[in-house]
Amino acid sequence: MRALLVANPAATTTSARTRDVLIHALASEMKLEAVTTEYRGHARDLGRKAAHEGLDLVVALGGDGTVNEVVNGLLHDGPDPEGLPRLAVVPGGSTNVFARALGLPNDAVEATGALLDALRERRERTVGLGLAAGVPGTEDEGVPSRWFTFCAGFGFDAGVVGRVEQQRERGKRSTHALYVRQLMRQFWEEPNRRHGTITLEQPGADPVTDLVLSIVCNTSPWTYLGNRPLYASPEASFDTALDVLALDRLSTPAVARYATQLLTSTPERGPHGKHAVSLHDLTDFTLHSKVPLPFQMDGDHLGVRTSVRFTGVRRALRVIV
Repeated sequence: MRALLVANPAATTTSARTRDVLIHALASEMKLEAVTTEYRGHARDLGRKAAHEGLDLVVALGGDGTVNEVVNGLLHDGPDPEGLPRLAVVPGGSTNVFARALGLPNDAVEATGALLDALRERRERTVGLGLAAGVPGTEDEGVPSRWFTFCAGFGFDAGVVGRVEQQRERGKRSTHALYVRQLMRQFWEEPNRRHGTITLEQPGADPVTDLVLSIVCNTSPWTYLGNRPLYASPEASFDTALDVLALDRLSTPAVARYATQLLTSTPERGPHGKHAVSLHDLTDFTLHSKVPLPFQMDGDHLGVRTSVRFTGVRRALRVIV
């Protein structure tokens, strides 16, 4: 088996010594090349090269951002589950939503052991992914399309992600407390929280208007707060297309209610109520905004957009589990 290990040296929860141990363990089972990323987008370039060279396996060692880049490299020329290298994930970030949603251990050493067992037993599954692209006829039509593995956000939650990234650039560690602080700041400074600017359009249905927040989920849970899973769209699955949770108001009472529902959410029940819109298994839809809003994918802030087209693609990539 020819394999490539893509390691992010800035991964939050892995040290250089841990990476060396993991590389040694994997190299004992396969013909392994290990590359440490050197710049933003490097993991994507490596994934694309691995696909073109016909490797058997690409292992992403890092957080959700590293996984996202590798996936976008592998799928640069489109989905081909049977022809592309398989993907394996060793979690090294602060949250690791994609790896945990696959049922993998959140510890890098334990996940490596599980990966080796899965390879020996030939355990794998084919997962669906989300694709976001620019919308023809809008100012964002030239934005390149990009895959995401577990979620995207347009509006409020993407603003929180952007604030967290700013704090990390200033030297702050990525912790759950940091996210909570930035969420509160985003809430108090959000100019559109009472009068939403987002419209959701999908073929064959009436548009959903005046949304403040829109979370697009490719799986469930949506994220984790420590060890607590949070279910924005409990029905979302790697085996279906995309789910959406949207809110049309973020008043103080509404935020208190929906935050409580999110913190107590379960695989059977997520946020609900008169200001919540939940949509399941959407293959194709578009989000438009009257004003530019922040946009994020897999926890990576991508600037501001006014329109984004989403496609849910079933059976897009093979993953070792």
